[in-house]
Amino acid sequence: MTTWLDLLTRVAADLHAAGLPIARFALFEPTLHPTVLGRAFFWSPSAPPRIETMNALSGTLDEASSVVLGPTFRGSPIFRIFLDKFEIRRDLTSEGEPGEHPVFRELREQGMIGYFALPILFRGGGVDALSICTQRPSGFTEEEIANVRYIARPLARLLETVALQHTAEGLLATYLGHRAGTRVLAGRVHRGDLDLLRAVVWFSDLRGFTAASASRPPRAVIEMVNDLFECQVPAIGRHGGEVLKFIGDGLLAIFPCSENAAETAAVCADALQAADEAFAALAAKNGDQPEPLRMGLALHLGEVAYGNVGGASRLDFTAIGPAVNLAARLESLTTKVERRVLVSSDFARHAGRPVTSAGTFPLKGIPTPHEVFFPAGHDDPC
Repeated sequence: MTTWLDLLTRVAADLHAAGLPIARFALFEPTLHPTVLGRAFFWSPSAPPRIETMNALSGTLDEASSVVLGPTFRGSPIFRIFLDKFEIRRDLTSEGEPGEHPVFRELREQGMIGYFALPILFRGGGVDALSICTQRPSGFTEEEIANVRYIARPLARLLETVALQHTAEGLLATYLGHRAGTRVLAGRVHRGDLDLLRAVVWFSDLRGFTAASASRPPRAVIEMVNDLFECQVPAIGRHGGEVLKFIGDGLLAIFPCSENAAETAAVCADALQAADEAFAALAAKNGDQPEPLRMGLALHLGEVAYGNVGGASRLDFTAIGPAVNLAARLESLTTKVERRVLVSSDFARHAGRPVTSAGTFPLKGIPTPHEVFFPAGHDDPC
């Protein structure tokens, strides 16, 4: 499949080969993503093409919204095109006007003479923004500008096709996880379409959530839960795990592995490292707060059923099975034994670091009692 990078590299190179005096070609695309506002493609005859991301801390690209953007993008010509969908043409030979956006000064310093940008309008209502610059002393001619306008419509059809694919991939990865999203796009969408998967199961929960939520307004409760998840999700992702589900204040994730002993040990080590980083992030988040967030975490190694469950018209891609149930029961023990991390005996055998027995306990819904352990690094009672 043609990628965004491939398509735009070909377009820019072909325009330049056809005689358009492009010294810089750029295209900017908004995205549907919780933290990435969009991405930008840059091409020049003398440098390899590159893609950059535009980060937004909150909000959407709408004039009435509260958008948190870097100063380089806010108020830029591309920002104005996204909002107003009009063309911008600028002669860069003269000194800038008062209040001119810094991007024009930067382009002038790079030797650019002429600047032209226009919206690329999608049939679905979306908009990209295309800009070109030249270093030719006479700038762009009217015919050259007209030719760029002429290609905007067919380019929009191509870009919209690629953008829809990227949007689908991004949204599925955000809401389902990367592995699950890839499987759904590949056609694994039938109810009961499951695979058996060996994995480390991560199950965590916020301690004292019921009492804490009863004494806080709803928005504060959401912020509290989001703070807890933000301490875990990046650490899980960095070490090869996949977050499958947020269950109220709980989090279910898996770290897939094979039957190979060395790979199993490596995956268990990754899960423990993710736990170390998650609790370190939680400690930093808490600081000297009078009511710090506290979390319990269980890690278990076992086989899960990974795939689609639900009703005929409403499905969820998740992991289920005895291994998930056992992990959930182990997490409920963390408060009783006053340890923030507990691991099963199956996990402990491959942990790769010292573990200490916390005792043997009956677990609700589990036929036999289980011995549980806490790993080195999480020894302090809590």
